[in-house]
Amino acid sequence: MDLEKTAARLEEQAYFQERLLSQLNDALTGQQKQLDLLEKRVEQMENSLHAALEALRDAPQNTLPPHYMPERY
Repeated sequence: MDLEKTAARLEEQAYFQERLLSQLNDALTGQQKQLDLLEKRVEQMENSLHAALEALRDAPQNTLPPHYMPERY
């Protein structure tokens, strides 16, 4: 009788451990999807930043703003 109780208890523990492992796996899979999406967004933002910096680098330097008209002063 004691052996049957021990076997039943071990089967119960194994069931709950497998269930918990499955839940943890689902959570980890969801987090990995989020991480992949965030990495892609960061890469897009880096590309946008580099493009903006290139545009600034190619812009004319030390030019007067369009509203400045020295002949009025």
